[in-house]
Amino acid sequence: MTAYFGFTCTGSSDDGRERQITTDISPFYVKQILDLQSAGATEEELHPIVAEAITESYFTDWGTRADGLRADFTSVTKIDFRF
Repeated sequence: MTAYFGFTCTGSSDDGRERQITTDISPFYVKQILDLQSAGATEEELHPIVAEAITESYFTDWGTRADGLRADFTSVTKIDFRF
């Protein structure tokens, strides 16, 4: 995906910026995304769950660092999922 990511975290020195990210996400999030899509969710409605999934896998390395970090994204230019 390519999007502008901003961050919320105590002591974070990582300013928001556009990033191109390729990462695996947890099957837990895959199920949520697919269920929401099946229910007719719009792309914008999927953004929070996708941001949470990417935060877990990419930014916090599956919960092993950056405790409490939350990433939100805006200005999404590309999202590509492969299941």
